[in-house]
Amino acid sequence: MTDASAARRPGEPALAALGLGAPDPSPADASPHSFPGGGRWRTEIPSCEGPEALAVVLKEASRLDVPIHRISQGSGVWMLTDAEITEMVEATGERDIELCLFTGPRGTWDIGGSTRTDSRGAGLRARGHDSVAGCVEDAVRATELGVKCLLVADEGVLWTLHRARAAGIIPADTTLKVSALIGPVNPAAYAVYEQLGADSINVPSDLTLDHLTEIRRVSAAPMDMYIEAPDDLGGYVRMYEVAELIRRGAPLYLKFGLSKTPGIYPYGHHLRELTLSTAKERVRRGRLALDLLARHGADGDMAPLGTRLPGELRRFGTPS
Repeated sequence: MTDASAARRPGEPALAALGLGAPDPSPADASPHSFPGGGRWRTEIPSCEGPEALAVVLKEASRLDVPIHRISQGSGVWMLTDAEITEMVEATGERDIELCLFTGPRGTWDIGGSTRTDSRGAGLRARGHDSVAGCVEDAVRATELGVKCLLVADEGVLWTLHRARAAGIIPADTTLKVSALIGPVNPAAYAVYEQLGADSINVPSDLTLDHLTEIRRVSAAPMDMYIEAPDDLGGYVRMYEVAELIRRGAPLYLKFGLSKTPGIYPYGHHLRELTLSTAKERVRRGRLALDLLARHGADGDMAPLGTRLPGELRRFGTPS
């Protein structure tokens, strides 16, 4: 395996031979950061909605030799039984994969009509005290069952859970992941999420390469990015850019989503066949992206499997 920073860009030898070569990339726009323990990229399979989908993902990952650092779920802790959560914790624990579950109710499932207007109102955020309380309840329940990563879509919930972590209400090694549904689109906002307690931050998949460089000039917090985004997040497919996304955005989680498929949140058994088939295809999409990395000589610098912590990050002071 070779260093992603020395990658061959797609089509470059052929284009150079035709006099159409691009200038060499500037070292100044490369991210200087990496994950603690080594490596500049990790992998994530999202939208894994329960034990059955998880089993499909793990089986397909083994068949296609797709390394997985993190499995995430989108419907929420409250949509799983204790037994289902325990089964997922045990299955991922056996393979040293981080399991990340979404916390609580959010605006699009609430009674507020503003999320359905053209402005989208408060979006996915937690509306009112009771929604924040639901997220906290989910966090406490999930961590008591062994979940070590929580997915949040609200700044107030993020800050509250960070304070809960500092106070020992949830375990100190719990990691907090910011959802793509509220992902920051500028370096100042990215730095604020880090200060509020985020351990990895999902940016929208339509950010340019220059945007990633701008973010990396102010923050070393791990970044999550859909290499292929679901349709409700734009449906972008950026497989040919993976090497450059790593070079600019490291430390980076490569998320293998799926476009051109109906939404499955909140999941129930009425969506079983769709959920299982799309779970399997997300792993295949991961294989395609990793094959492109290898073809372009950029498949080095993967973080060791089993690593999950973000390293030292900057935080706002927590009130006593």
